[in-house]
Amino acid sequence: MTDPNAIQPSELDQLPDRDPEETAEWQASLDAVAREAGPHRAAYLMRRTLERAEAGGIALPKLLETDYVNTIPTSAEPAVPGDPELEARITAWNRWNAAAMVTRGSKHGVGGHIATFASAAWLYETGFNHFFKGKEGDGSGDQLYIQGHASPGIYARAFLDGRLSEAQLDNFRQEAGGNGLPSYPHPRRLPWMWEFPTVSMGLGPLSAIYQARFNRYLTNRGIKDVSSSHVWAFLGDGEMDEPESTAALALAAREELDNLTFVINCNLQRLDGPVRANFKIVQELEAQFRGAGWNVVKTLWGTAWDELFALDTTGALVRRLRQVPDAQVQTYQTRDAAYIRQDFFGADPALVEMAKLLSDDKILECFHLSRGGHEARKVYAAYKAAVEHKGAPTVILAQTVKGHTLGEGFASKNANHQMKKLSVDEFKAMRDLLELPIKDSDFVDGVVPYGHPGADSPEVRYLQERRAALGGPAPARRTHPLAPLPAPAEKAFASFDKGSGSQNVATTMAFVRLVKDLVRDKETGKRWVPIVPDEARTFGMESLFPSLGIYSPKGQTYEPVDRDQLMFYKEAKNGQILNEGITEAGSMADFIAASTAYATHGEAMIPFYIFYSMFGWQRTADQMWQLGDQLGRGFLVGATAGRTTLTGEGLQHADGHSPVIAATNPAALTYDPAFAYEIAVIVREGLRRMYGEAQPGEDQNVFYYLTVYNEPLPQPAKPGVAGIDEGIVKGLYRFNTAESAGVTVPANAPRIQLLGSGTAIHWTLQAQKLLAEEWGVAADVWSATSWSELRRDAMEADAALLRGEERVPFVRQALQGAEGPVLAVSDYMRQVPDQIAQWVEQDWSSLGADGFGLSDTRPAARRHFGVDAESIVVAALAQLARRGEVKATAVKEAREKYGL
Repeated sequence: MTDPNAIQPSELDQLPDRDPEETAEWQASLDAVAREAGPHRAAYLMRRTLERAEAGGIALPKLLETDYVNTIPTSAEPAVPGDPELEARITAWNRWNAAAMVTRGSKHGVGGHIATFASAAWLYETGFNHFFKGKEGDGSGDQLYIQGHASPGIYARAFLDGRLSEAQLDNFRQEAGGNGLPSYPHPRRLPWMWEFPTVSMGLGPLSAIYQARFNRYLTNRGIKDVSSSHVWAFLGDGEMDEPESTAALALAAREELDNLTFVINCNLQRLDGPVRANFKIVQELEAQFRGAGWNVVKTLWGTAWDELFALDTTGALVRRLRQVPDAQVQTYQTRDAAYIRQDFFGADPALVEMAKLLSDDKILECFHLSRGGHEARKVYAAYKAAVEHKGAPTVILAQTVKGHTLGEGFASKNANHQMKKLSVDEFKAMRDLLELPIKDSDFVDGVVPYGHPGADSPEVRYLQERRAALGGPAPARRTHPLAPLPAPAEKAFASFDKGSGSQNVATTMAFVRLVKDLVRDKETGKRWVPIVPDEARTFGMESLFPSLGIYSPKGQTYEPVDRDQLMFYKEAKNGQILNEGITEAGSMADFIAASTAYATHGEAMIPFYIFYSMFGWQRTADQMWQLGDQLGRGFLVGATAGRTTLTGEGLQHADGHSPVIAATNPAALTYDPAFAYEIAVIVREGLRRMYGEAQPGEDQNVFYYLTVYNEPLPQPAKPGVAGIDEGIVKGLYRFNTAESAGVTVPANAPRIQLLGSGTAIHWTLQAQKLLAEEWGVAADVWSATSWSELRRDAMEADAALLRGEERVPFVRQALQGAEGPVLAVSDYMRQVPDQIAQWVEQDWSSLGADGFGLSDTRPAARRHFGVDAESIVVAALAQLARRGEVKATAVKEAREKYGL
């Protein structure tokens, strides 16, 4: 008789069963175990069988979750080399000084975080003592993405190492005096120490993945062998809520980035409370990472738990650990043994019996103190497993207690992230716990002292010997003494001077043509890193596919569908193009890694990232700040720019504001070129400034943002105007006058100065003609290549004036003597040209495309926003009428004439 509870073969199973009888026997065995030994035993056997199959290379769907226990059992843990006792004393000093630094700083109201490093101390110390390669050995060393809130502990270690002074610790978060320490890792503020800014949570993990990927790119392209470099990203479990934190997990697994390790500090708390109050964050992360193809190592429990697991002959303990939600685990941390006996052990008769064998002290040791992330042996085992694993990246899920060793007032309390100080009594209790030789008399006037065992102490000697063996101090940033890159041949730039004749060429295409010439340069061509988020064909870059190749660590394992075409899709292991798919965030992470290779690897790379301008600064501006923070160099290119140039696309694609956002970034040099020759001048200057011979006082750590358009128009020849290149670079030059434009105007005609940028200059030139031919007005046309650079120069002139130095802003110099009022026009909101209004001596007015975009033709969109040639004419006449230089009736006549 068929057992109604037995598992039946699915009628929907599409896999043919060549031996149904054998299958039935396996299923019957499982049914029997479940019936005789219980479902928990059946589940245990199934998990172990699946694990055995996976270890044996049998192709099965992955088991996404394992038991809530350590991946590496105690019996398989390798011995920790070195001197564990000295390492424990070093860690104790670092814990003390990290807490002292923040507490002393709190008297000045500057804040800081104590609890994060307290939980993660061994995660860092084990790496510093045994794994993290420095930059003074062979290769580039390792790249360390330090969790921002743990910075006090990293400073404390640098103090012990002699790299920071006591005075600098006392200036934590107080940088104005010039001898302070930034609150978080920041290369621009402490450039000899920090490589990567990480406190904008989520960007660290994303950047770490693409840094590991870029390391492979450099090696595979033959630029530099950095295969010995390992990328370590230290993250918080709460940080993993950020979508960027997990956005590229599949990429890391797909490209087998075994040069990458994530270390996630699972103290179960975010800033305001539990990460997963009613669930288990470790299990959730394990499933997420294993599902994405990562190697997962869980380091959850300390050695005190070994006795409990040995007593767990029924699996009841493991089951209970899987059941208890994270918030309740935190509660156990703060409650007595009686509560834990009742709430945890009392939930299962088998656990009640187990608890009878345990003393209260044993229970408290396990539930209050013993976590895998707090034991060097456990952490060392996990790290060793990570660096030895091949074929996939590794994530280490290390369970800790937030506020560990800081006392009962801190450990696992919801508010501990905001708690900035310990009392003197709490410090004395911490001193006793850590067994530090600090006397009560060292607390002068209630001020907690810093602790240091002495420059020649066994602790400091050991620390420095370990770092020397691993290749020098860490973390550390090195700017290598690089020779300036030679300038590309002038021919590549000069070819744009003659214009395009009658051929219509969009500035997007002009930029791509320039890059095509530059990547052929024998000296610097290989250093270009073209980056594009699945829009290469939109931007006319498909011609680069066969010549440069698209980077893929697998090469091309298929025959491309367009193999017979001239511009076929070519992937290659040494490909130069990074074609990222639909991910602006991933593309920006690529750009950051490439743009800082001069420091990370001592190799100057020239990235250019071309993207829909609407989806750059609006979507990934936080990463562009990260780029500036990290002192990156390169060219960001916002293509299909402007609010009215994308016919039919609508407001979601219509960029009327990217230059406004870009102008807020101090490291961004923003240009809105109108013509191909302007692009050539700007790129040539950018290459010189960022990669060539720097001028005195010139900051090379900048990046360029260029807006380019998809509007094909004839490109004019470069005017033979004196100082035109200087004007292009500084932001403004006169393109023509009414007279040089060939339009006929009466003698003594009223005159106006029209300033246009980007594609708007074409409407401005049309307006120049209409004003002359239909209204007798002379208009001179200026190309404003950079409103923001004009503003930056003017602000510097203002600052110089306050110092008693006389300096005239360039915009005022350029417009000096220009007759009439000024009317500025762009394809962006009026705020863009209005940046310079206060420094223009002439009467000022502006036009722009404010508001949301819309779907329509270019002429209709420009009429809608009032920036087309006819609208410019009416605005110009209105400005002249206010000055009494044309009749007031002319404005009304023009509106009626043009249907406005």
